[in-house]
Amino acid sequence: MTPDVQLLLKSGAALTDQALERLLPSPDTSPHSIHRAMRHSTFAGGKRLRPILSIEATRMVLGSQKLDAAAAELGAALEMIHTYSLIHDDLPALDNDDLRRGQPTCHVVFGEATAILAGDALQTLAFQTISRLSCPPAATVAILAAVSDAISTGVGADLPGSLPYGMIGGQVMDIESEGVKASAELVERIHRSKTGALITVSVVAGGHLASASEDTITRLRTFGEKAGLAFQIVDDVLDMTQDSAQLGKTAGKDTASDKATWPSIFGIDQSLHDANELIADAFAALEPFGAAAAPLKSLALYLTTRKN
Repeated sequence: MTPDVQLLLKSGAALTDQALERLLPSPDTSPHSIHRAMRHSTFAGGKRLRPILSIEATRMVLGSQKLDAAAAELGAALEMIHTYSLIHDDLPALDNDDLRRGQPTCHVVFGEATAILAGDALQTLAFQTISRLSCPPAATVAILAAVSDAISTGVGADLPGSLPYGMIGGQVMDIESEGVKASAELVERIHRSKTGALITVSVVAGGHLASASEDTITRLRTFGEKAGLAFQIVDDVLDMTQDSAQLGKTAGKDTASDKATWPSIFGIDQSLHDANELIADAFAALEPFGAAAAPLKSLALYLTTRKN
């Protein structure tokens, strides 16, 4: 039976939000401004896709629906990193956006200085959270290594088990590609780095938390890479075909900024076809897990059928 993806999203988001409430300082904690800014962006909405992917990867490897606090806290840490990246991405020096998740962006509400520091604080709290997870020390080290690789500039890609790209490196390539005629190779590198790396490591980190075998980690990495690229391709298409109210962020920004996107190279129809093929490849990586992989497969399929 195919899992109800909306139920997966709802239950996974609830677990993540409960952990975030425990881990984030209250708005009354001094200094008030930074903690209120952190909470503003973290609780502004969002699907919690990265935490949910991590939670479901842990469940798949463990072969049980039993879930302890560590999986939810790992998911919360991943959401903190994702939120930090959005806060910084929206700043005037980068994408200069005033709408995110249907709410005013952090710098619009709290000012640029506090927004920058809120992003820094969320990233720091994420690593604090991971370092304190209740799991074997080897799993903690593996998660810390994988996450730091994923959000880096790509340094250390030659080390065993490392990703050949990183989120910050992808953001730099994205900025430098504006106004430049992009190649298909460059667009793929940007997408795999800026967006795909964090999605990939969310799945991989869930596997490490469950002390997965090396073969399983490799399969989870392949699944995450394929699904992550499909996610960003669809995101590019939605930016061109949906309005701001549907997206919860400013529509048409990629075109207005002359950014390198998948549909700008291949067109909308081919982009959707490519996304579907990537999801099929992601499914293939999880075939040995049988029915236990159904939740992850349902989430991957959702990535290519969503409208916001």
